[in-house]
Amino acid sequence: MSELVKANSLVTLHYRIATADDVELISTFDAQPATLQLGSGELAPTLEACIEAMPVGERHTHLLPPQQAFGERREEMQQRMPLSSLPNGGEGLSPMMMVEFEAPPQFGGGKFTGVVRDIDADAALIDFNHPLAGKSIRFEVEVIGIL
Repeated sequence: MSELVKANSLVTLHYRIATADDVELISTFDAQPATLQLGSGELAPTLEACIEAMPVGERHTHLLPPQQAFGERREEMQQRMPLSSLPNGGEGLSPMMMVEFEAPPQFGGGKFTGVVRDIDADAALIDFNHPLAGKSIRFEVEVIGIL
């Protein structure tokens, strides 16, 4: 019997993430396989749960609803911001552009990204939802080995 993937396994695998209607977003099947440490945050916990208990050599496809994928869209994750508070005073921004922000130290610092949904002469509506929030996804995975 093949070894099974456990919650903290170091696994080599191929995976593919697509929308529910099969628009491919990322795939390693035509490239080098990925090696991931489960439980380390490299993969979303709900995706890791799909891999746990899989034997080496098996390939599965999972259709995940939004709440098991990247979450539901939340209106409160959109914020209208004055152009003066945006990088470069908002100069050069247009709808659907991604904007990177520095998180304040009290929130751990680092960077986070939002998408410009709308912009006018004074402000821009920035959406901080994950781009796949509110969408079902298809997650296909093949476990090649456990290290």
